[in-house]
This record gives sequence, C-alpha cells and structure tokens, in this order.
Amino acid sequence: MRRFALILGLVPSWLGAEEFKTLTGDEILSVLSGQKLNYGEGAWQIFDETMLTQYFFGQPSSGRWTVREDQYCSLWPPSDLWVCYDVLQAGQTIRFVDDRGGATDGVFE
Repeated sequence: MRRFALILGLVPSWLGAEEFKTLTGDEILSVLSGQKLNYGEGAWQIFDETMLTQYFFGQPSSGRWTVREDQYCSLWPPSDLWVCYDVLQAGQTIRFVDDRGGATDGVFE
C-alpha cells in the first residue's frame, strides 16, 4: 500500500503539462515573427516579419501586428482600433489573453 501511495504521489510531476510563462515584448517578437499558429478547427494565423498578419477561418483576413509594452497588438481593417493581449507560452502552445481574461490558444506548425 505504501508503494502505491508513493507512485501516486509522483504522477502529477510526470503527467502535468508545462506551465505557461508570460512573455516579454522582445520574447513575443522573437517567438511570433515568421511563424504560423494553428488554432484548430481549420483556423490558423501567420505572423509575417514585416508585421503583417493573415488569419484564416473559412476565408482569409489580413491585418497588422506589433508589440507594445510587453503585449501583442493587432489591427484588423476596416477597424482602426488596435487590440492588445498578454502572451504566454508553454512548449509549442501560445496563449493570447485579453483584458477580460479570455484566452485563445494556438500551436506552432
């Protein structure tokens, strides 16, 4: 019984997923530039090094992206409003968190 309890005590350490780490502005630029994220269900986004971005979910949409004060910010015409998100990373997963706490996860392709 003691051996069983010891084994169960170790399970969380090797089954647990990586914890998310909040990225700095420089890290956001480095991690996203030139990359493609897959959001699942046919949705994906490319972060061009020229600060253009393309999002696809049934149809393409083009916008711009930048980093401001350690946040990822995007602009999607016809809107002229920039919307910013905190960015966290755990392994190959990137999480964007809005100012209300809503989160969207994407995985590098």
